[in-house]
Amino acid sequence: MSRPGNVTYRGRFNQPVPTSNLMDFEEDFPEFQPFEDVAESEARPRGPAPGAGTFSVMQVNIIDMRQQVNRSKHYTSAYDTQNLLIRRGQEFTIQVTFNRPPTPQDYFQLEFLIGSDPSPNKGSLVVVTFTAAPVSQWLGQIVSIKGQSVLLSITPSASAIVGKYRTYVAIYMANGMQRTKRDTSTDLYLLFNAWCRDDLVFLPDESQRREYVLNDIGVIYRGSVGAVTQLNWMYGQFERGVLDACIYILDSSQMPIQDRGDIVKLVRKASAVLNSQDDNGVLVGNWSDDFSMGTPPSSWTGSVMILLQYANTGVPVCFAQCWVYAGVFSTFLRCLGVPVRVVTTFNSAHDNTGNLKTDLIFRPDGTPDTRNTRDSIWNYHCWNEVFMKRPDLPPGLEGWQAVDATPQETSDGNYRCGPASVIAIKEGLLCHPFDSGFVFAEVNSDVVCLKRDRYGNLSPFYVDKTLVGQAVYTKSVGSSAPMDITQSYKYPEGSEEDSRTMARAEEYGCERDHSELAEAKMSVDISTAPCYLGQDVHLVVTFHNQSEAAIVVNAHLDVSVVFYTGVTANSFKAEPFTVTVPANQKTSIKLKVLAQEYMPHLGSQLYLHFSVTGQSDNQSLSAIKVMELQTPSLTMTVSGRAKLQQEMVATVTFTNPFDFDLQNVHLCMEGAGLMSARHRDFNVIKPQGSISWQEVFTPRLAGQRRLLAVLDSNTLHQVCGHVDVTITP
Repeated sequence: MSRPGNVTYRGRFNQPVPTSNLMDFEEDFPEFQPFEDVAESEARPRGPAPGAGTFSVMQVNIIDMRQQVNRSKHYTSAYDTQNLLIRRGQEFTIQVTFNRPPTPQDYFQLEFLIGSDPSPNKGSLVVVTFTAAPVSQWLGQIVSIKGQSVLLSITPSASAIVGKYRTYVAIYMANGMQRTKRDTSTDLYLLFNAWCRDDLVFLPDESQRREYVLNDIGVIYRGSVGAVTQLNWMYGQFERGVLDACIYILDSSQMPIQDRGDIVKLVRKASAVLNSQDDNGVLVGNWSDDFSMGTPPSSWTGSVMILLQYANTGVPVCFAQCWVYAGVFSTFLRCLGVPVRVVTTFNSAHDNTGNLKTDLIFRPDGTPDTRNTRDSIWNYHCWNEVFMKRPDLPPGLEGWQAVDATPQETSDGNYRCGPASVIAIKEGLLCHPFDSGFVFAEVNSDVVCLKRDRYGNLSPFYVDKTLVGQAVYTKSVGSSAPMDITQSYKYPEGSEEDSRTMARAEEYGCERDHSELAEAKMSVDISTAPCYLGQDVHLVVTFHNQSEAAIVVNAHLDVSVVFYTGVTANSFKAEPFTVTVPANQKTSIKLKVLAQEYMPHLGSQLYLHFSVTGQSDNQSLSAIKVMELQTPSLTMTVSGRAKLQQEMVATVTFTNPFDFDLQNVHLCMEGAGLMSARHRDFNVIKPQGSISWQEVFTPRLAGQRRLLAVLDSNTLHQVCGHVDVTITP
């Protein structure tokens, strides 16, 4: 009987499914492989047997992977790795130098292997011949012969497996094949190719390819509608170790080697393994105020530290929230050559089981009943879009696909989401995979305000069909400015196309609200001016009376500190007030929330939630406003000659503008192509006290580069700064 740890696969399949790409496979094939017995009448290789007469046996002296030429043509020069990187579906060249000039009687081939137990029928063993009749989908051609050196052209299949290949040269002899020894310097990485028309990730526009594949610095949008903030994120897909870390993630997910050329399968697998919810994946989500066992999500400057830590330890990294998942997902896909971008939806509906109703419960007196409210509206939510063809879907549903690694709901048994066609979402075609109904609800859900009576019965009193999905932003191509892509997900509210989409979505099971409510005579709105942390917040509550008689409103203001997910962290203020609104007029009331009222309740959160409810002439009123408190910035400068391989100095300074100490201050600085992550700690920064931190770095990549820094402390979070520098070759 087989013991644990010595598990066999007999009875299920002859050999285990290969799932490892990074193991060091020392014994792929014997260096000399004799031919199996064949009939005398069968043709044998034309080369003479070893030692036959005075003819010299051909042997390989040098294999030149032509790194500089190939990398330049394949847009892979920025990767900080010793091996060749190429993109599938595109020609690259190798120069092989033999011990003597080859003759027409010599016959040789290249062999490319990936994973364990490579097999031709699985695409993991590729033999490239240089005859008129290719034996695989990889094409080979002899470009030139100069003396003992042969320049070879190889074009991988546009659907080839993506990952790390081992390279061999095999020479046919009379009684067998003589192979080169295992040489790790000839290993090569094969990536997806957004420049190749036959690759499923082909992206037609060159400026978009440079943005969504080659750009290693990004901007993620957060905040709220009307008060959008920018977070710089260092993707760093070209930094040392990141590519191997991305392949390690696929290995740890046990994804079969043979599936790693299928972009749909790869993206779906990655959206599951990037969270640790059910598979020991990369990131641990944490939406609390306790980050004592790891790094607060707001302290990360980018993806590189996260990916390297996971690859080095095999242990999920603590902690992440949605923008961290989206940033790391972008790094993972761009590193493998897939066009991807981070998108942010403002007022995103969540936890509503994929229907089209977000239910907010209120008590009989009109105040919010957070205890019984299960659905929530996130101030913002970040996910990703991947550009790809969808051969598994009907024509017309290719292009950008929504994918999300943030663990929210299970999909086919795992916490993941997508890829869901954005075109299908806009058209309400929710019958197609994967998870299109869930994404559709995130941007289209109706907000239904329900009042609970003394017996627990719920009745709707207000429905807002425009609050959810008010805006969807992504970074503009070649600029840090936001690009509004809301129209990619939905038609204008109330338009004929919107009505058609909603009707079609209902046909596929998304339930809309059809409450018949009397036309409201009174409405209420809340507005605020931008406010820095530590300042008083000024509110303007405006009532609009659309009736022919004056109306008295008994109103109530509730103020809470909330997580960006809309979940209440602390409720700290409740204030009743009464206002009389003349007929057909608006009346505004100014209210104030003092800094001393909200500061003790903030924790790591910077969002204040204002809710105004009221009663007037048997009509219930409700309005919600969320604002993000602004934080001070770090000041960053660079000095020295901005040239490749020339030392420079980065300086970070900060002055504490508050009247309280900042304790346990942690600073992190990083710049893709400039410096790896550096850290510095300070015990305390006194009120009006300043700190200064300098680091020496040597630029590795030329062009427009960016340095980022983030400060985190016990009482102040999300303090960022950056500086741009142009590095000359």
